[in-house]
Amino acid sequence: MSEIPLQVIPIGGLGEIGKNMMAFQYDRDVLIVDAGLMFPENDMLGIDYIIPDFRYLSGQPNLRVRGILITHGHEDHTGAIQHVVSAFPAPIYATPLTAGLIEVKLRQAHLSDRVKLNVFRAGDKLDLSPFWIEAFHVCHSIPDCVGFGITTPVGLFVHTGDFKFDPTPVDRRVTDYAKLASFSARSVVALFSDSTNAERPGWTPSESVIDSAFDRVFRAAKGRVIVSTFASLISRVQQVAWASERYGRKVAIIGASMAENVRMALQLGYLELPDGLLISPEEARNLPPNQVTFVVTGSQGEPSAVLNRLATNNHGTLSIQPGDTVIISARPIPGNEETVSRTINRLFQRGAQVIYDAIDSVHVSGHASQEEQRLMLSLVRPRNFVPIHGELRHLKAHRELALQVGIPDERIAVVENGTKLLFYRDGQMVIGERVPGGYVFVDGSGVGDVHSGLIREREALGRDGVVVLSAVVERDSGRVVCPPEIKAYGFVASGAAQGLLASAVQAAQRVLEQNGARSKADQVEETLSKLFYNEIRRRPKLFVTVHEI
Repeated sequence: MSEIPLQVIPIGGLGEIGKNMMAFQYDRDVLIVDAGLMFPENDMLGIDYIIPDFRYLSGQPNLRVRGILITHGHEDHTGAIQHVVSAFPAPIYATPLTAGLIEVKLRQAHLSDRVKLNVFRAGDKLDLSPFWIEAFHVCHSIPDCVGFGITTPVGLFVHTGDFKFDPTPVDRRVTDYAKLASFSARSVVALFSDSTNAERPGWTPSESVIDSAFDRVFRAAKGRVIVSTFASLISRVQQVAWASERYGRKVAIIGASMAENVRMALQLGYLELPDGLLISPEEARNLPPNQVTFVVTGSQGEPSAVLNRLATNNHGTLSIQPGDTVIISARPIPGNEETVSRTINRLFQRGAQVIYDAIDSVHVSGHASQEEQRLMLSLVRPRNFVPIHGELRHLKAHRELALQVGIPDERIAVVENGTKLLFYRDGQMVIGERVPGGYVFVDGSGVGDVHSGLIREREALGRDGVVVLSAVVERDSGRVVCPPEIKAYGFVASGAAQGLLASAVQAAQRVLEQNGARSKADQVEETLSKLFYNEIRRRPKLFVTVHEI
């Protein structure tokens, strides 16, 4: 085929939960949709978060990124924005609330002056030639969510973003069914649709069910109520405010990111709080327990967030008291289950009553279940279908739904990150080569300098411990000047270590007296390794240094 195809490259979010990012490329022109992060799994020691691997795009200097479209304000769609715009200083396009959340990130990264942030609303049309964008409203678990109809030189494509069909959303704005149906009349080349809940039958409950659950919990609470949720989940803060007002409670926000987001949402009109309802944490601590609600970060058990610090009694100004009711209004992200469970148990140990989604409906998913996914397919009626946003099992389950509504198997592409999809003017879809689409670890200020081998080293250090031995020998005679010094970290308990480490010092000294040269330090390591394994069946990481004087 001699014509130029549209290439769609899923850079993140396919085959995993999080770090959603997709590129639409026509010739040299590129349109990026979303720039999210993923939270690290328990075995990714020291990693703060993970961003998409966009080296395929950044390695092509002649590409022209026309714009970065953001579907909504959750971290798995916005959390890597500062890294993406550093590589591609292209204009960002977002709805008002999403733009406000992004502005906070850009300001913290000192990028506000380097990139243009454009605000649009659902229903607007954007000319990013050769791409023409139509934004349509969808319901999710945060206000101001959109999907995109993307008209390209080869036809119309629809990207749903995260969605569900909620008849009673908190902001009272239902999904734009009319726009979705209008797309089908124009012949959609391909639909890219959210697969997160493709294994769940039926319909996802409405956000409104949380109001009645909150009402039950607040009515029964005798002491303070502490609600933990995502920092960007503005609609949940609104629901907490409504319940608090009904039961005569003031609301205090704890957590820098959440406080900043709430302040921004109030300014933009996305939060409606009665005068005097929102107070400072200092004021809240002086109120009777039954008159205050705290909204805090840390619903995923993050070590540095407020909820985990409360669970470990490590917060500077707030602590759990017997009689407190803690509501965790979020579902654990895959990989975080163990951490969240540990946090819940610690809160119980400190005397709190903990309410989470297994106990009551204090959280509902923001993603479409099977019946809603079938409805989306039926409304749009695409020629081709690509399930997105989910682990491979979710994508496969979504494929089965597409087959049920009549899309032929050869027109469904279940692919993972980095797999190119090529679309032609006649509607044909071809699965192309696979380009890099893995993990880029962010560790402190380092981006991409931590690799899987280093993670395995950290695992080994954590599992086996470290032993450091330092010795001084005379250069000429090879005589050991003084007994070697040895220290152990994470290897054996201090009481049991004394005799073992003393034996190690003696063994090292014998080796050094026979082979005093620095080049023989490896023989000391070998000797100590055998000694430790023979004695206690462990192999710590050994660091032996021999100084010559």
